[in-house]
Amino acid sequence: MPWPSESQRDTEVFGLIDKERERQVTGLQLIASENFTSPDVMEATGSVLTNKYAEGYPGKRYYGGNAVVDEIEALAIERIKQLFGADHANVQPHSGASANMAVYLGLLKPGDTVLGLSLDHGGHLTHGSPVNASGILYDFHSFRVGATDERLDFDQIRELAIKHKPKMIVAGTTSYPRRLEPKPFRAIADEVGALMMFDIAHIAGLVAGGAHPNPVPYADVVTFTTHKTLRGPRGGCILTTAAHAAAIDKAVFPGSQGGPLEHAVAAKAVAFHEALQPSFKDYAQQIVKNAAALAEAMSKQGFRLVSGGTDTHMMVVDLQPFDAELTGKESQLVLDEAGITLNKNNIPNDPRSPFVTSGVRIGTPSVTTQGMKEPEMVLIAEYIAQTLRNRNNPAVVAEVRAKVAALCAKFPVYSKRA
Repeated sequence: MPWPSESQRDTEVFGLIDKERERQVTGLQLIASENFTSPDVMEATGSVLTNKYAEGYPGKRYYGGNAVVDEIEALAIERIKQLFGADHANVQPHSGASANMAVYLGLLKPGDTVLGLSLDHGGHLTHGSPVNASGILYDFHSFRVGATDERLDFDQIRELAIKHKPKMIVAGTTSYPRRLEPKPFRAIADEVGALMMFDIAHIAGLVAGGAHPNPVPYADVVTFTTHKTLRGPRGGCILTTAAHAAAIDKAVFPGSQGGPLEHAVAAKAVAFHEALQPSFKDYAQQIVKNAAALAEAMSKQGFRLVSGGTDTHMMVVDLQPFDAELTGKESQLVLDEAGITLNKNNIPNDPRSPFVTSGVRIGTPSVTTQGMKEPEMVLIAEYIAQTLRNRNNPAVVAEVRAKVAALCAKFPVYSKRA
């Protein structure tokens, strides 16, 4: 039977896709874990490769007809190894979370002790949150940022490592705006005989572009998502030393996944190719410059920056000095109405719940992809402040929405091709 005719096309879903496209290109996308991926990446994601089953690895598949798929996956592997200088790569994880869980499955036993950054201080669910499989299956102990400077305290991490003698130390964050130096983590791991895993989900593009230290020479395993700053399709990846390659591959398949999404793998290969271009270094550097400029402008508007600022693509903004009654939840909702998309976020030692929060998280990857630079960051801070000061005035919110649309029109992200 053929698929439905044009007259039977699902206009409801495709209409909603068009609506979402309009939302993305007419508003400011400031969620730190999002980006605009290229038309080429999207083309690969929507290709005929979605039809192919390919359980296994190149040259070792459980199905026939994988000669071309093998070439594509091998290409993705070689490109990402070249980009980060890694011994081995597995490009099959469906997400950063599944990549992290595969590492735990491959290198740990249930109940093993692990150190990771606390979720409410900038860590990730998969770094030992008690509601996540990582915290349920493994004995995680959390380190936290300093009470005054809100930065990682390596003396505290070392003390916890000596006390708990972890099998693994997990470095990496999801809402920590400062540089993550790999050397201190490696030194602590060596001192207590622990494995070191570095989760660079947020900063992979900054590392690839030379705007952040590369942890690959120091870590036993590096995990990341291929979207965010790397500007690829939604997916995950694992880099590892040759010593752990077999264990990691076995943990991904058949340990935790079945057939890989080869259309996503192809899109990853395209994104890795793009990240290998000289222009990507300029892009990564501009992300950081834009974040610094936006953080400074937000501070001038009366907001407090957690840790005093940012070294990366993101900042966490404490709303309390700006308006003690304003919550992250309310800010997110009213800014959405103004065409400014960001997310509520806990600040360290937040008096409010994770569902309400006293802060928001802001990132610059998407607006940098659009071509915006430091002058536009000043405007964005003004639009955010104006909206929040007038959050109960629909007319002012609508006025900001018009300003946002006009700004985005000057920096079109997609042609009709996308």
